[in-house]
Amino acid sequence: MTVRADVDLDLVLADIGTLVSCESPSDDLDAVARSADVVAALGERLLGVAPDRIVIDGRTHLRWRFGDPSVLLLGHHDTVWPLGSLLRHPFRVADGILRGPGCFDMKTGVVMALHAVAALPDRTGIGILITGDEELGSPSSRALIEQEAIGCAAAFVLEAAADDGALKIARKGVSLYRVHVAGRASHAGLEPERGVNAAVEAANLLLAVAGLGDPTAGTSVTPTLLRAGSTTNTVPADAEFSVDVRVRTIAEQDRVDAAIRALPTTLPGSSVRVEGGVNRRPMEPETSTNLFAEAVSIAESAGLTPFEGVSVGGASDGNFTAGLGIATLDGLGAVGGGAHADDEHVVVAMIPERMLLLQGLISRALAGGRA
Repeated sequence: MTVRADVDLDLVLADIGTLVSCESPSDDLDAVARSADVVAALGERLLGVAPDRIVIDGRTHLRWRFGDPSVLLLGHHDTVWPLGSLLRHPFRVADGILRGPGCFDMKTGVVMALHAVAALPDRTGIGILITGDEELGSPSSRALIEQEAIGCAAAFVLEAAADDGALKIARKGVSLYRVHVAGRASHAGLEPERGVNAAVEAANLLLAVAGLGDPTAGTSVTPTLLRAGSTTNTVPADAEFSVDVRVRTIAEQDRVDAAIRALPTTLPGSSVRVEGGVNRRPMEPETSTNLFAEAVSIAESAGLTPFEGVSVGGASDGNFTAGLGIATLDGLGAVGGGAHADDEHVVVAMIPERMLLLQGLISRALAGGRA
């Protein structure tokens, strides 16, 4: 295996440790801001220039631009781990495995991206965007991501690799809904017939929604949170439930969206209101085909560990760039496993390999010019 001699793995690991040790749960604005400080300082040390600090709705995102970017690197520094997780899962490296909250998803990928770009002889044409709300669905950063991506020839997403180090060549699209049901309250014992039971209507609608899934098409429609009523002796006047939709194609996403918005009521006097909609369009395989072929070519010529390209159910910010028609390759970050779980970990030996792969992809994309 041939790996660049100028990858200082000890320094990379030290930087990963610094970032992992700064907890950054997405719902804690102060914690995310502190994490942004760490990423900014790390990037300024490596790249020689401070990032643009962009705060939207209190959430801190960081951007580096070198010239007029035609290649965009995407990552996020927020995690799902609550403050205090380091007490149970401190950062550590042992027997070739790196551990710590958020190390796999995706702080190692952030550090890898910064080190990889720093090692390139010419950074002209590269943009780097590290956001602070991806784990929430990127509510404040989506427009920023799309703005930075427009006109780029390629987007490389430093999310963690799939199983066995596979790159992510397709991701399901996501739609999120909240279905509100209005009925009429009445005393459950004295005159239940005067009420319109929103809980019963919600149950009817929930079953109808669940029936919209199509496993053969890879479409899942999953009712999740459910709430109804106010007291145990009152016919519920209101109810609501949330719905998580995952699809492989835009056509399926549009079909489910239309069906949910057309939900009919069954109880006279009840009404339904639907909030939400499409969160991320699918990242379809066509957007990754050419970039994945380049990745395989680079790996073969450099003697890197072979990998496959796979489709995964989870979404990322790569869905946004792919939705704009920009060539996008995902899963270029850490190799390991256990995202969002107690066994979250990174395989240390694969870090230099994936940095070399990223450098090769950036160089080839830049040589190909703008889209």
